[in-house]
Amino acid sequence: MEPNDIALASQGVKAALANGVGHWRERVHTLARGIHANPELSFEEVRSAGEIAALLADGGFAVERGTSGLPTAFTATAGSGPLVVALCVEYDALPGVGHACGHNLIAGASVAAALALAPHADELGITLKAIGTPAEEHGGGKALMLAGGAFDAVGLALMVHPVQDGVTYNPAGTSAQAVGRYRAIFTGKAAHAAAAPHQGVNAADAAVLSQVAIGLLRQQIPGDHRVALYVAEAGHVTNIIPERAVVEFECRAFTLPEYEALLVRVRRCFEGAALATGTTLEIEPTEPLYEPLRQDDDLAAHWTAAMDVFGKDTSPAAGLGGGSTDMGNISQVIPSLHPWLSIPGANVPIHSHGFAALADTPEAYTVMFEAAVALAWTVADAATTPAQRDRFLRAAYQRPATEEEGAP
Repeated sequence: MEPNDIALASQGVKAALANGVGHWRERVHTLARGIHANPELSFEEVRSAGEIAALLADGGFAVERGTSGLPTAFTATAGSGPLVVALCVEYDALPGVGHACGHNLIAGASVAAALALAPHADELGITLKAIGTPAEEHGGGKALMLAGGAFDAVGLALMVHPVQDGVTYNPAGTSAQAVGRYRAIFTGKAAHAAAAPHQGVNAADAAVLSQVAIGLLRQQIPGDHRVALYVAEAGHVTNIIPERAVVEFECRAFTLPEYEALLVRVRRCFEGAALATGTTLEIEPTEPLYEPLRQDDDLAAHWTAAMDVFGKDTSPAAGLGGGSTDMGNISQVIPSLHPWLSIPGANVPIHSHGFAALADTPEAYTVMFEAAVALAWTVADAATTPAQRDRFLRAAYQRPATEEEGAP
């Protein structure tokens, strides 16, 4: 269809999309509650991924499992239009606190929007992909899938994210920090802690010194930078000088140059601790780098207009906030939207037991379905606004060729 024909065909589609979300409401609600009740960690989301893929298949999607070689990833496709739209679906949980980041709501919103859009994909001139992206909390599933070709030819990508109460629904100007995660390994020399402690080289001391140095460094870094760590290993019994200590750490900043500069300073803290204690040091990355998040202005405007219909607070954001997402990697190469869902009454921070409980409340699911409608409307508006549609078609992602594929 030509762009003008698509625009004409889209008249009245928004009501149909809202009705479509309503049609699937009961099954999506059951799905989201089931995901919440059965939290699965990164790369272990077998049940969640399977149930989501099965529901999308029931909705007419052609489902490919194991996308990009990740067993708990999938791609569900509907329609055959030239503009390829991706709705990202997250479903991994956090260790110890379950769905304290509300990924059950993220999954529900994307799935409900996808099911509502599927019957209208061709009249909107889109190919719709609901892409199951595991391991957002730890592991960088989207970064791996981007490199693996899952987002090839995608012209725009969308998802939503719940947060505590009081956050504006207007995503324009918001972002998320780059984050890199690493493991610092100190190696010393074991010795009897009573008979010959002077003959040992204490790796645990190096871990302590690195924590002190980084604690002092925090006074000298910008207020929107973050460094976090924990000691994963530092000895096993009291009568052996620890010969190995492991510190897991991460660095965050809102731009890549700032992140890289921060990482250099943090590494020096570890290097100084190794020098002071006579240990050796190895630092290795444990996950792909999560890049800063870029919100697309056109998509943000459509989303905000939709949220105005629901009477939400869409005032401009006061600041950049904090946190990180591997959706940042997608947003660096594909026009993307990652708005925030403020859950009424959620007066506790994400990644807490309290927020995990709030993510399974009637208020949370009401917001989830409102977000599903807004996602569907945003896609429809973007696909039927001629200048924007042309821009998204031109923006279709082309993955750089690797050396194995013939890159120089």
